[in-house]
Amino acid sequence: MHHWIWHWLAPFDDVARSTPLRNLGVDGFDSNCRLMCVEDFFGDLQIGLNNGIVLRHRQRKGIINGLKTLLLGVVFSVLTATSLASSSLEGQSAPNFVLKSSSGENLRLSEYRGDVVMINFWATWCGPCRQEMPLLDDLYNRYERVGFNLLGVNIDDDSRRALQMIEELGVSFPILFDDRKEVSKLYDVQAMPVTVLVDREGYVRHVHHGYKPGYEEKYLTEIRALLRE
Repeated sequence: MHHWIWHWLAPFDDVARSTPLRNLGVDGFDSNCRLMCVEDFFGDLQIGLNNGIVLRHRQRKGIINGLKTLLLGVVFSVLTATSLASSSLEGQSAPNFVLKSSSGENLRLSEYRGDVVMINFWATWCGPCRQEMPLLDDLYNRYERVGFNLLGVNIDDDSRRALQMIEELGVSFPILFDDRKEVSKLYDVQAMPVTVLVDREGYVRHVHHGYKPGYEEKYLTEIRALLRE
């Protein structure tokens, strides 16, 4: 049985005029789909099935919730399986910001000028983030003494969840809280995790979207190259 996932999920009055992307059994899901596409439209979502029946969210809440869970899982799986990608931020001056940290003090990006800085955007509900963070902590502990810093920017609404997670993982790099999502918007963060590398002069040199095992080797190569500059 072929399964189709719709990309735009825009609600209309009578039918959901959706565009099927690819058969998941062959080509997978379009990685351009972002989580906010899913979240923004589920309130009034209408889904057209092959037999032409239209089920409204309010009429079939249980079915829609199940489909939502399935679709979100597909989105996260694809986003974390995408290749390391470039960004329009690369080559530009890294947007400065100041955020409260887990230690209670405010940390400002510009204070780290002269060091190579990795900014890692993460969330407690992001499985790949949990997988990646201990590996990032290893890089931080290995290269901190030679001018490498790592700032973990958490985007959860409730920082208590983030504090609990970093305690469980035992990471030692600074954690900052972006509960208003202001810094995330500056860096055009649309999915978790996003990892940004900033050189000693304050310019964005590399931006990586998602995580899968092996990405840390790419990070290591880039960090070493930036430290040598």
